[in-house]
Amino acid sequence: MTDPVPRLPPLLEAVLNVGTDLELRATLQHIVDGAAELTGARYAALGTVDPGQDGLAEIRTAEPDPVAQRTSVGRGDDFVGVPIRVRDEVFGTLHLADKAGGPFTDEDEQLLRLLAAQAGIAIGNARLYETARQRERWIEGAAAVTTALLTGETAADALMTVAERARILADASAGVILQPTPEGGMEIVTASTHEDPGDIVGTTIEPGSAVLEQLLGGRPVFIEDSATDPRMTTHVRHRFGPSMMLPLQAGGRLIGTLALPRRRGDRPYSPVERLLATQFASQAALALVLADAQHSRERLAVFEDRDRIARDLHDLVVQRLFATSIMLESTQRRTPAKDVHDTLGRAVDELQSTIQDVRTAIFALQQPPVDAPTTFRGKVLRETAGAAALLGFQPSTRFTGAVENRITEPAAGHLLAALRRALAAASRRTGVSRIAITVDVTAALPDGRSGVRLTVYDDGAAEGSGKEANGRGTTETWQSPL
Repeated sequence: MTDPVPRLPPLLEAVLNVGTDLELRATLQHIVDGAAELTGARYAALGTVDPGQDGLAEIRTAEPDPVAQRTSVGRGDDFVGVPIRVRDEVFGTLHLADKAGGPFTDEDEQLLRLLAAQAGIAIGNARLYETARQRERWIEGAAAVTTALLTGETAADALMTVAERARILADASAGVILQPTPEGGMEIVTASTHEDPGDIVGTTIEPGSAVLEQLLGGRPVFIEDSATDPRMTTHVRHRFGPSMMLPLQAGGRLIGTLALPRRRGDRPYSPVERLLATQFASQAALALVLADAQHSRERLAVFEDRDRIARDLHDLVVQRLFATSIMLESTQRRTPAKDVHDTLGRAVDELQSTIQDVRTAIFALQQPPVDAPTTFRGKVLRETAGAAALLGFQPSTRFTGAVENRITEPAAGHLLAALRRALAAASRRTGVSRIAITVDVTAALPDGRSGVRLTVYDDGAAEGSGKEANGRGTTETWQSPL
């Protein structure tokens, strides 16, 4: 056997190069390159035993030779392989083939084993560094999610924030949130993807699914291949490969499930990634609960403040305006002069209109501070819900025709203002026990144009002008072109 001493300087250089980088993939590349230089091999590759642990399959210097595909450890005519151990476990095997100038020697194998021993130490250090970096990224991500959720996002935006940040951190194809359904299943309510989520949102895991019991029980589920796993039953499963399904649970309350699927053929999740993602999900669930509690407190504070303003308006402003109106009406009856009589009449009308507008404002202030509806139908129902809080009963509402498609924004604003005035007027009439509201978009205006008609009926005593008394209550009608 040739004395290995003359080859020590190259070996030392290879060992030093192996430890020059803390990034795992770069470290493995240094190992492969150093092994090729030490032995004069034209091909070198490092295959890992568990690709999922570090997200690596193989590091190589050139296209593989068929001989080098063997997994045996040892030396052949033009092939040699040595194991690389990290602590007590086999990390992978270093393969070399096609040596320039002849077959591999015992000296080559000895050098490779020395290099492999140093490589195991370098890989262990790189793993620790990569784990620390991953943990730092996930912790920063969880902190960013908590900060975002506590700044007052809506419930839908909060779920999207969790899904999107988790998708980025996990390097997943999608980040989705599932929530329990009344039927006992789970439904995707939020999805963050690189492209348009398409038909992902609304996908349901039906009761009886093999994974459903774990999810509803708050236990994580790890899938190697969503497309082929028999436990997966959704119609979108064929798009994805490795996946994590993590409970969003805090204080014994299951908010939902965070699913992080990768594309088919992507690397599986490592144990470290699974652990960090599970911890992130727990932190995100707690942040969602805290954000919901904060939002509820803020809504309560706004509602209490609105109620106080409404009471002040009613107790102070309305009473003063009403007293002034009574005084002017009394003066009007005692003053015969026509011009003075007309002036007082106009003043009384103005005061009555002001009282009605203030009452309308009171209705608006006493509505729950929820997210404003975007549809005309929703806005009408919100007005009636606000009125019900003061009336003690819920007005009935009927819609005729394609309300959402035909009513324009200007017409909607005009009709909503009229509805508020009508509800305010009905609230101050005596004997009101029923209010009926009708919105009809099939009505025709007097000039023949298509229009919308708003009709508000109440069974209270008729009063004032501009209203149609029918002997059983009061009906007010407004029309507007579409």
